Amino acid sequence: MHCGHKNGSPGCNPTPNGNSSRISNIQTKPAFALPIKRIPFSPSVLSSTSMQTYLALAIPILVTTLWLYTAHLARSTFPKLRSKRICLLIAHPDDEAMFFSPTLLELTRAEAGNHVKILCLSSGNAEGLGSTRKSELLASAKILNLRNPPSDVFVIEDANFQDGPGKWRADDIADVLSSAFSPSTSTSSSPATDKKKSNVMQSGGGNIDRNAGAPAPAPATIDVLITFDKRGVSGHPNHSSLYFGAVAWLKDMMRGKAGWECPVSLYTLTSISLMRKYLSVLDAPFTMLQCVLQSVGPGKNGGGAKGRVGKGEMGREKGTDPGRLFYMADLGAYRRGQRAMTQAHRSQMVWFRWGWISLGRYMVVNDLKRERI
Repeated sequence: MHCGHKNGSPGCNPTPNGNSSRISNIQTKPAFALPIKRIPFSPSVLSSTSMQTYLALAIPILVTTLWLYTAHLARSTFPKLRSKRICLLIAHPDDEAMFFSPTLLELTRAEAGNHVKILCLSSGNAEGLGSTRKSELLASAKILNLRNPPSDVFVIEDANFQDGPGKWRADDIADVLSSAFSPSTSTSSSPATDKKKSNVMQSGGGNIDRNAGAPAPAPATIDVLITFDKRGVSGHPNHSSLYFGAVAWLKDMMRGKAGWECPVSLYTLTSISLMRKYLSVLDAPFTMLQCVLQSVGPGKNGGGAKGRVGKGEMGREKGTDPGRLFYMADLGAYRRGQRAMTQAHRSQMVWFRWGWISLGRYMVVNDLKRERI
């Protein structure tokens, strides 16, 4: 039947469901649709993220494990000082904590049997805080396990030793050390100076190796003196002055005493480069390896005339002290050294010292060399 409409117009050619062919070709869309962005998936993205997470967790664990193992290795492998009368010679209150805390905490261990004292040649009064800093030194010594800080810590007040950028005369330092530790050889100190410098140590004989020939050196009231090396670690002229003063004292003691061992062993803290100073515990393996290699080098020796050690600087013969000492703080000792600064030396905790006690290598590692006299 013809419906009267043009072919293809609405109403023509009905489909079985009653809709026209035009309507059947119309594609219907949902009333509401969200655009969906296709996210590309790459296994490498997931792998990179997992690796970063793994490293973030693994690195602290690895560093801590290395720290604890190296500290254990240092304590069990390297030579130690035992049953010694020891003096730490420093220039200012806080030197003992900022530079020597690993050494002090090892030497003051009960099983070592050492008696450690501190001799400080100035009160650090550059900013008018001398009285405060002396009290802080006593508090620090207590944290660092000295037996009895009021009787084991001595601070010299002398016009020759002013805290500042100037160098101190080696002869003046030698006079102090002679008055304090070998009074029988002291000839140049005045009565007023002697009054301030006497009674630092109880009397007693040094560790002397007798040999025929020249008369024996006068006995000293300490067996070991520890201080900075000639570079002073931080470059401070007061620090480096201590080295030259200590050497001058021991050379004066040994003058005309050929064939005898010096009754006092002098150990100095090794200065290193600026970059290594802030490597903290990461510098320990390198320092340990360096000590071992230097100990087996040819022609090394760790002491005076009778102190020549054929086994190298770390070796030991009867009557001599080791040529090298290596001390490394474990986590507990590291935190104790930090507390010696933050809780005791509060007046000195300016911004840059926070960086030092956090990243400074000397808060974790000390290596000391026995000087030839």
